[in-house]
Amino acid sequence: MSGRPEALFPLFGAVETLDGIGPKTAQILEKAGVTKPRDILMTLPHNAIDRSKRQSVADVTPPVTVTVVVTVEAHYPPRAKGRPYRVAVRDAATQFQLVFFHARGDYLKKQLPEGGRRVVSGKVESFDGVFQMVHPDYMLLEEKIDTIPTFEPVYPLHAGITQKAMWKATRSALAMAPELAEWADPTLLARQGWPAWREALAQLHAPEDAGGLSLTHPARQRLAYDELLAHQMTLALARRKARRRAGRASQGTGRLTQAVIKALPYAPTGAQTRAFAEIAADLADEFRMNRLLQGDVGAGKTLVALVALLTVVEAGGQGVMMAPTEILARQHYDGLAPLAAEAGVRIELLTGRDKGRERAEKLAALAAGDIHILVGTHAVFQDDVHFADLRLAIIDEQHRFGVAQRMALGAKGQAVDVLVMTATPIPRSLALAQYGDMDVTVLDEKPPGRTPVKTALVSKGRMEEVVSHLQKAIADGRQAYWVCPLVEESEVVEMTAAEERFKRLRAALGEGVVGLVHGQMPPAEKDAAMARFVAGETKVLVATTVIEVGVNVPNASIMVIEHAENFGLAQLHQLRGRVGRGSDASTCLLMYEAPLSETEQRRLEILRETEDGFKIAEEDLSMRGAGDMIGTAQSGLPRFRIADIERQPDLMRIAQTDARAFLEKDPDLASPRGQAMRLLLWLMEQDKAIQLIGVG
Repeated sequence: MSGRPEALFPLFGAVETLDGIGPKTAQILEKAGVTKPRDILMTLPHNAIDRSKRQSVADVTPPVTVTVVVTVEAHYPPRAKGRPYRVAVRDAATQFQLVFFHARGDYLKKQLPEGGRRVVSGKVESFDGVFQMVHPDYMLLEEKIDTIPTFEPVYPLHAGITQKAMWKATRSALAMAPELAEWADPTLLARQGWPAWREALAQLHAPEDAGGLSLTHPARQRLAYDELLAHQMTLALARRKARRRAGRASQGTGRLTQAVIKALPYAPTGAQTRAFAEIAADLADEFRMNRLLQGDVGAGKTLVALVALLTVVEAGGQGVMMAPTEILARQHYDGLAPLAAEAGVRIELLTGRDKGRERAEKLAALAAGDIHILVGTHAVFQDDVHFADLRLAIIDEQHRFGVAQRMALGAKGQAVDVLVMTATPIPRSLALAQYGDMDVTVLDEKPPGRTPVKTALVSKGRMEEVVSHLQKAIADGRQAYWVCPLVEESEVVEMTAAEERFKRLRAALGEGVVGLVHGQMPPAEKDAAMARFVAGETKVLVATTVIEVGVNVPNASIMVIEHAENFGLAQLHQLRGRVGRGSDASTCLLMYEAPLSETEQRRLEILRETEDGFKIAEEDLSMRGAGDMIGTAQSGLPRFRIADIERQPDLMRIAQTDARAFLEKDPDLASPRGQAMRLLLWLMEQDKAIQLIGVG
């Protein structure tokens, strides 16, 4: 696709080409990511000031902004240094004062001659019963009243930029915005009553009332949709290209996978069996696989991953599984190794810890094809890591890996198939934003033998009751976790709280019954304390959130979470997932400190109502927002300027359907609407998409 269309040149020029923006302002704007007229257009007002004309300041209750016509009566220069300059004026009903600090008298006399009529607009306040307007925003000749916007937009500002500069800049950016051919589906526009792109911008930068600022305003929905459509178009193009990219057909024989499934103590769930089939079909196909495997706590993703890896080993290839941290990589390795042994397959772990000869030996075995499955951290991206025949890459916890890293991994082997796994149930709108280029498999059943967990809310005042409940349970041979309060800022405070709780429970329940783990312990001590609990030597494990991920103790059937109101929904859901792994009925007690805020109450009630991780994630999204939910810095989430995926999830869905359907009809974007679609991609800076369309 040659270059940026000429119609868009002005919008992609320097931001200084706009009125009101000099080199200094341009520098400040650049820090906020605003470098060209297009970015100014995409910065929408978030508030507005009503500047409609009033008869008199007497008609309002200060403090409030008023626009009024006045006659200048008298000037009162300051009597002493540092005092304000005052000008007495009269409107249709009353006298009031205009107040100026550090003002030049000659300038004010020229602007506001005694006896002259002027229109002034600014904030009116009352001091000792006298109305004052300090530094009016506007002082104009009466006939220029039309140049004051009736409903003036207020822009999100960065230090050192005035509203006036933003107002001027947005007006001149609007003047540069061309009329563009329509890329949206005409039936959608008609159904939603949306204006054309340029008209939508004009409406939003000059709102007529408060409705013009709301998310539901047709013009705002239109622009949000454009942003999401460009994003989904990019993902759809990437998906199409990946699907067309020649892969390697890896046809499994079933020899190894059957051996492992036979050795399992239980039969796979229906969801797992479905996942095996979908993945096997993708692997056997000559196109590349690009699939997301989403599963809730304990839905059995490890088995699905292993079956996929063994399938490519059966076909004569190698597989790699990657995790974001060394702990998780080791955990995967520990989980996979015994099963791989059943199949007689060689599996190894490669992390940053491997050095010198040991590392060299692993790399040689990998290059020779002697290692069938490699588990590691992103250390497997390094240039000296060569595979004999890499067919499948499995990435765990994808939101730590961006799309670019996915591609780098794909380059490691000849047409590598990619499977991404996530244990965090992701709401649909977020999944579309992050993984719209992938096919999705959801594990929505729990393996047999997992019992539902009964969740109850208890106030901290009932601590004694909870402890006696624990005594009974321990006497019945059961085990429990006791999670201590989360302290945001300080692990030391967390540790002290945990040690305190440990001493109290030990006093109540007896020596040798209670164990302790927290983040400040040396790893060996932590592992030893965990091992004693796993072996059933200790009955209660007092812990900070270090147990959130990956501990499997089927006999533990009670989870007490202290100060549950301080935890996030997803975290509480993950913690609760540590119990209910055996055949005993399990309970989770959410202990809270009364009174609860409305949000805290809602959070805890959601957990009581449902164990469905996806439902919980949807609620979490609407309560917290996308960036918080997955940690914006490493989320790989696109940053939208106008669209709000928490509050406009439906638009994301429509955009995905439209993008995929349009590409089916016009894969080369050659039709008139396809050409308009290219304009949209350039406008929204979807450079990746433009490369994907290739030369057109």
